[in-house]
Amino acid sequence: MEPSAARRRVTIVDVARHAQVSTTAVSKVLRNAYGASPEMRAKVRRAIDELGYRPHAGARGLRGQTYTIGVMLPDIRNPFFPEILDGITASLEATEYQVFLGPGCNGEKEEARVTEAMIDRGMDGIILVAPVSSRAHLERVAASVPTVVVGRHGKSPVYDTVADDDIEGAALVVGHLAGLGHRRIAHIEHHETDPTRLAEMPNARRADGYRRAMRAHGLEECIDVVSTSYTQDGGHRGAQELLARTPRPTAVFAGADIVAMGVLQAFTEAGLSVPGDISVAGYDNTTFAAFGPISLTSVDQAGREMGRNAVRLLLERIADRGRPSAQVTLSPTLVPRRTTARPAE
Repeated sequence: MEPSAARRRVTIVDVARHAQVSTTAVSKVLRNAYGASPEMRAKVRRAIDELGYRPHAGARGLRGQTYTIGVMLPDIRNPFFPEILDGITASLEATEYQVFLGPGCNGEKEEARVTEAMIDRGMDGIILVAPVSSRAHLERVAASVPTVVVGRHGKSPVYDTVADDDIEGAALVVGHLAGLGHRRIAHIEHHETDPTRLAEMPNARRADGYRRAMRAHGLEECIDVVSTSYTQDGGHRGAQELLARTPRPTAVFAGADIVAMGVLQAFTEAGLSVPGDISVAGYDNTTFAAFGPISLTSVDQAGREMGRNAVRLLLERIADRGRPSAQVTLSPTLVPRRTTARPAE
């Protein structure tokens, strides 16, 4: 039996013939350009649907745009990052842009591989979520392709940023716990030594905010920080270390909800009740935090809004590479739930 011939790819010429318009008209509709009437747009869109036409990405790249946006996520296990991704995809839903994901794996070499691959494939723009790479690397990326950095503080003339006010977010947690009567409030931070990351990364800002807030509430002598990692295992190890201290804290501020997951696990293994024996608060207000049986007190840093702002800034930079860089800082809110209560007498 003879193999069936491969189906010929539908071209812009086929669409023009089917719609009985010029190829120029089809091109205008595809580019959403000025000069195409509503009636013409409707005819072309109908022809595209009936023929199953898809623009050739390689050919579009040769003309200057691929209508693709790369998004680098540092850790696909962290339940907060999908919130940002939801905001990104929702904002691009009405456009021709497609999103391609790349895992950064919380490492500079891995991030470099991902960003270089995105640049090599001619993506129109890149959104980097909480990158750990050096400022120099981020600026090299931004010099090659329009770039927005999400979840990292600092300012650059060549890329835009979207971040949460992490110092204020930490202050909200400490203020909430101190208001309940807690004094021995401990914090689990992500271990960091690089000077630039200490100044720019959210984890470092939250640890700084915790210390500032403890001093502001007259609790400087109660400052208690464990350095592990922003992972579930890091939270588990941090909680075990805190339980070994005397006196142990009456409340724990985990730097991220995924850290709080490990904290809750460790406390359960130790036979402690939350919040009866010890209170726990997280950061990110993920779906995990809102899950009824857990009901974790957490800081909402509006992940979807971060994603929406990142897309807005990126599309503006794609349209105008020379415009001044912009920095968006969102205001966090505290969502109290059942894992925090007054300390036991």
